[in-house]
Amino acid sequence: MSTSVPETGATAAQSAERRAVRTRWLLVSPAVVIIGCVGILPLSIILLYSLLEPAEYAGVVWTFSPEAWMGLVLERDIFDDTLGLSSAHLTIYTRSILQALFTTVLTLIFGFPTAYFIATRPAKERNIWLFLVTIPFWTNLLIRTFAIMLIVRDEGLVNHALINIGLIEKPLAILYTDVAVAIGLVYAYLPFMVLPLYASMEKLDFRLVEAGYDLYANRRRVLRRVIVPLVKPGVIAGCILVFIPSIGAYVTPRLLGGGKNMMLGNLIANQFGTSRNWPLGSAMALALMGLVMIALVIYVRNVTAAGQKSHG
Repeated sequence: MSTSVPETGATAAQSAERRAVRTRWLLVSPAVVIIGCVGILPLSIILLYSLLEPAEYAGVVWTFSPEAWMGLVLERDIFDDTLGLSSAHLTIYTRSILQALFTTVLTLIFGFPTAYFIATRPAKERNIWLFLVTIPFWTNLLIRTFAIMLIVRDEGLVNHALINIGLIEKPLAILYTDVAVAIGLVYAYLPFMVLPLYASMEKLDFRLVEAGYDLYANRRRVLRRVIVPLVKPGVIAGCILVFIPSIGAYVTPRLLGGGKNMMLGNLIANQFGTSRNWPLGSAMALALMGLVMIALVIYVRNVTAAGQKSHG
């Protein structure tokens, strides 16, 4: 009699745990199905395509081949079939990475003081400023890009203003250049930098800033030693949120760049379109996703390390 009660209690506890597990799985099953159908299944198809041979007129031939992955950085000579570095692909990769880094730096330069300004406003005014920052999201990216085209074209607002104030005598050729692409990317992704920075600065204890001033630190030192370390998670989050879509951008480089200087997103689209090389396009898309995952891992590690230091 003395051993039956604990056994019954243990059995009841196990049964309750099993029911709780089944309930949790039932609750998450819709999300699992959606992720599997919308995320994992298409990625599996892309992975499969990247390991096959391209068909002559689009599509794939169901024959295993690592040629697509080799084609990321290599190309075969049309005469002797030898492998060599693909200068065209490497140039596009370099241009895409540099453009994404340049966009990230510019959005950080403009976004940091903007977020600091909003975070230091009275609580009633912050929502108004955040509302103004998020207004561009109300409009489709394609429409916003066309608006940038009207601003930077030869007869646009920028050239018109520069001519009127006497800085230039004839319009600058901004449209269909890397400068126009950079302007469009910064305009499109600046809110992605401002919002994470604001979320970090809103939690900032400004008494620490005042303490820095009380200890005779100038503004530059307070910024470098107090503010930046405390909002570092927001800086990292904003940089990743800007860098990831910038490196794979398609609409902005296509319209503002005029197709002259191709970027990675345009190159992937061309493989599935005019080039009709689906395996190579699939390999490029997976390589881009791998780069994004590396960036996310770096972000998670930095945030985890910062959290451990703060709790330590």
